[in-house]
Amino acid sequence: TLMREFLKNYNIINFPMGNTNAQMGGWYRKEIGSLADLKGLKMRTAGIAGKVQERLGVVTQSIPAGEIYTALEKGTIDAVEFVGPYDDQKLAFYKVAPHYYYPGWWEGSAQTDLYINIKAYEALPAEYKAMIEAAAAYAHIVMQTTYDAKNPIALKQLVAAGAKLHRFPKDVMDAAFKESMALYAELSAKNPRWKKIYDDYIKFRADANMWFRFAEAGFDDFMQAQKL
Repeated sequence: TLMREFLKNYNIINFPMGNTNAQMGGWYRKEIGSLADLKGLKMRTAGIAGKVQERLGVVTQSIPAGEIYTALEKGTIDAVEFVGPYDDQKLAFYKVAPHYYYPGWWEGSAQTDLYINIKAYEALPAEYKAMIEAAAAYAHIVMQTTYDAKNPIALKQLVAAGAKLHRFPKDVMDAAFKESMALYAELSAKNPRWKKIYDDYIKFRADANMWFRFAEAGFDDFMQAQKL
């Protein structure tokens, strides 16, 4: 795969080992009424998501998970993006930042991988290599199904405890999409390795979105509209 080709430059081989599925948009001390409310907002976030947030006016900060609650409580930060209900509930963010936004536009899914030194991996007997591949595949399935099963329960409990669910305003979503595409274009222009993987990804995404429109999305839209 292209990712394996890329990681080989760093003497690494990867195995997909889980996915959180779509994540939430984070916890906020105050409501986000429009894009203007993001200007100057201090938020715990990082990575490419953080770079896009900065283009929207957010002041990003990197804080260890164990220090987030206190930072929110003291007002050191105004918001945090973490994972989803099942994980977020354990850290009780709703007590100090009750406004829970969705969707997490920066993580429509979040793939996790197992990374192994290539030389160490290649030195293993064939049966050990097979065990690693099988274990990673099993872990992948378990993680996805666990989040699918646990998130709905945790979300209901969070709302019952006082969390307030909000959809991001349309101008926030539109601006986030625009700035994301601009950042990806900039990265493609200056990083050939990024461009090779990203170009392949967007082609696959277009095909997948076309199919999902008729399959999962069509079915889910209907079912979610029913009173079940």
